[in-house]
Amino acid sequence: MVRTLVNRLGAMILVLLGASIIVYSMIHLAPGDPAQSMLGPMASPEQLEILRETLGLNQPFYVQYWNWLMNALQGDFGQSIYYKSPVTSEIGARLWATAFLTISSFLFAAVFGTLLGVISAVYRGRWIDRIVLFVSTLGISFPPFYLGLILIMVFSVSWGLLPMSGLQKIEGGGGFGDQLKHVILPAIALGASPLTVITRMMRSSMLEELGKDYVRTARSKGLLTRVAITRHALKNALLPTIDLFGLQIGYVIASTALVEVVFSWPGIGNLLINSITNRDLPLTQGIVLLLTVLYSLINLTADLTRAALDPRLR
Repeated sequence: MVRTLVNRLGAMILVLLGASIIVYSMIHLAPGDPAQSMLGPMASPEQLEILRETLGLNQPFYVQYWNWLMNALQGDFGQSIYYKSPVTSEIGARLWATAFLTISSFLFAAVFGTLLGVISAVYRGRWIDRIVLFVSTLGISFPPFYLGLILIMVFSVSWGLLPMSGLQKIEGGGGFGDQLKHVILPAIALGASPLTVITRMMRSSMLEELGKDYVRTARSKGLLTRVAITRHALKNALLPTIDLFGLQIGYVIASTALVEVVFSWPGIGNLLINSITNRDLPLTQGIVLLLTVLYSLINLTADLTRAALDPRLR
């Protein structure tokens, strides 16, 4: 277990280092003058030079990257050019909204994906299995932003059942129940594709377990089918799905930005789009690095959980 932890941590550090280099390079080597983009076409040469000096844009690239990395390791991502405030403050103000949406989407996908996968496997070849397979195929065919637009048109515009955008803060008069009402549509839009992937993986894994000797033996000894499934087959079928959970959380994080824009969700993804549009380099770098760290930590947790539950991987 310790060896697994060390190996995973080493791999995660290399991934984060490589990601930071790629992100910093892509942003700084993009066409155009960052200072000119930030100040606009009417800026004077003196103003441009002052901004370049402030951001360290006159220094060699490797010096710029090293200074940024050292500051980032201390939690200092610099000052947002557009919002005129620390990057950490802007991210922190929107962290809850994105975390709430991400967790809601993943729980929706994991719970219903596991349930549908088990049902589909137990009733293999019957009408309910065909319906689950059809819905899972349909769900993975729609991009999350397009599905979000459909949900808004149906449940918000046509039927008026759910709010189409925004998120009310609890301290601003919106209770937790109101927040749940606002998160339903974006959570479904964001979690639909992971749900279909988890459903198919769970179905395949469950079918494999149901066909093994220990399940048939349990049934032959009079053990109820429900007990054999929930106490024995389900536990073993979940093991290969745990790794998939980590990957699907990564998908949810990567797709958050578009869904947040569609639903006007006040989260980090929406902030990232705004920072790219306004060429806010410090804010863009801070958000991308944070999302990379979160993705790496989630996959590390999934790997360690799988290793802890499966003795063969210890």
